[in-house]
Amino acid sequence: MKEKLTVIKVGGKIVEEAETLNRLLTDFSTIPGYKVLVHGGGRSATKIAAQLGIESKMVNGRRITDLETLKVVTMVYGGLVNKNIVAGLQSKGVNAVGLTGADLDVIRSVKRPVKDVDYGFVGDVKYVNSGVLANLISQGFVPVMAPLTHDGEGHMLNTNADTIAGETAKALAQAFDVTLVYCFEKKGVLRDENDDDSVIPVITPELFRQYVAEGVIQGGMIPKLENSFSAVEAGVSQVVITSASTINADAGTIIKK
Repeated sequence: MKEKLTVIKVGGKIVEEAETLNRLLTDFSTIPGYKVLVHGGGRSATKIAAQLGIESKMVNGRRITDLETLKVVTMVYGGLVNKNIVAGLQSKGVNAVGLTGADLDVIRSVKRPVKDVDYGFVGDVKYVNSGVLANLISQGFVPVMAPLTHDGEGHMLNTNADTIAGETAKALAQAFDVTLVYCFEKKGVLRDENDDDSVIPVITPELFRQYVAEGVIQGGMIPKLENSFSAVEAGVSQVVITSASTINADAGTIIKK
């Protein structure tokens, strides 16, 4: 029987403010068994880029990463945000190790081809080195993964944190019984976006199609759920969408086959 592993993806806002970060790390430290933390950091990158006189350009909520922006996100994601999290976890007795995709060749990507938009130095994940990650985890280390990968040719690439979490969970499902948890500001997927307590407890593919047709699920939640079903189809036991304050509680929306 496979041992349990929890992959937590947490957005930038939560890890960028001292109070919410401390609460998250306290909750994360109490999750039993093996675990991995994947983080964002976009607001910090935007703020520091502005301080350096570099304009942040976004298209459909995604950052255009030119050469100067790549330097900023590498510093902020791989340095400032990642090391603050690692230091915080160490203070709570969690033996964390901070990783970008380049470290130990853990995640290799290809530069996104130009179609309608040139996103610049943005990576689409090619493979996750699950053997190296599983070995680290089995030795008691807790990987803290920044949203950066590399192309194997010496270039860093800015890579979506949701994608990194999903691809990492899929790759580790070969060795572990994986639960993937996406944290965001709501308590789960809501039946009514104006009612924070209208959480849908379970979504199957049939219910997903029904809710999309009815307009209950729309916008950015559609790709998030499509990614969740893709993870489940690839062997992840379950995906949970919940708020950061309930990551170790039986709460949120569970995505199942």
